[in-house]
Amino acid sequence: MRLSFFGAYDPDYPRNAVIRKGLRQNGVEVCGCGLRSKCKFWMRYPLLFFRFIHSCSKRSFFFVPEFGQKDVPLAKFLSLLTSRKIIFDPLAPRYETKITDWKRKPPDSWQARWNFTIDSWAFAFSDLILADTQAHKDYYCLEYGILSNKVEVLPVGYDDEIYRPDLAAEKRNRFTALFYGSFLPLHGADAVVQAAGIVSKEDPSIEFILVGSGQTFPHVKALASKLRLDNIQFEDWLPQGELPRRIASADICLGIFGKTEKAGRVVPHKIYQSMGMGKPVITARTPAVEEFFSHRENIFLIPEPYPENLAQAILELKRDKDLRGRIAEEGHQLVRKEYSPVAIGRTLIRIIEKKFLVGGKV
Repeated sequence: MRLSFFGAYDPDYPRNAVIRKGLRQNGVEVCGCGLRSKCKFWMRYPLLFFRFIHSCSKRSFFFVPEFGQKDVPLAKFLSLLTSRKIIFDPLAPRYETKITDWKRKPPDSWQARWNFTIDSWAFAFSDLILADTQAHKDYYCLEYGILSNKVEVLPVGYDDEIYRPDLAAEKRNRFTALFYGSFLPLHGADAVVQAAGIVSKEDPSIEFILVGSGQTFPHVKALASKLRLDNIQFEDWLPQGELPRRIASADICLGIFGKTEKAGRVVPHKIYQSMGMGKPVITARTPAVEEFFSHRENIFLIPEPYPENLAQAILELKRDKDLRGRIAEEGHQLVRKEYSPVAIGRTLIRIIEKKFLVGGKV
């Protein structure tokens, strides 16, 4: 089996990096036929075409990684010339991200309709679509009219060589709850700040560290200033090579607490990564997260209202060291077994074999 990763994508982005690594660990040949994700599509089409002709001439599957909706039509054209199948891993539709979650344009705008059309074309031109959760699969099928047997679930997983529990941690004097991310609406970072305000009144020794920046960051930082909190610290985004040590220094890691529709359909990378580091994770109770994890067994799930329940969850886990340790250990064992690169690669191979291979042939 051979897969050609095709399109404009960031090879360091965790989703495709985990998949490529997992496939190689399972003996699959992986060919890179891509460009950096910042390359505009009207420039990259001729570049991708000639790169494909020169470097990916062997028979293989096309694999279009996350956010590559605009690259699927070119892959379709090449697939018609070469009789190859297209596997598309959108991670999230453009419409869901830009319109529903980020709210950049109204749903009835031409930009919204155009993004929905781009998604629709990409789904229609693909032979197999991957979804990170069952909740996302159901959304794809319902919103875009996709047949259920065309979509398979492949969790995002994590890189167990980068995120591992044996890293030396920076010593901190205070009990620390860590939030890191790109401050998207689905992250609900404002709920973390509000929880910090509640916690400060009951246990001022607990410290909150928020790492990153993004769309909601100015609002979140302004909220912290308005509440005059001295138990919260903001840090700039860290390179992936430095992030594991920051996680290692935390006592608890925080997931997502957004109220957007998309928040209920995703399980972000950082949940798997934090568990891989052997840290207990607190996150919102959503349909997506309950597909993979169980409350008080390998994760701590909270319902709305998030600020109040997050505060109480942090206070409980600080008090109950045994519970904190058990959740951390069970979570680590689960992700190491089921969501490491080798496990994700094995799952994808089974999906491809079930969908396309008969008697060992495409």
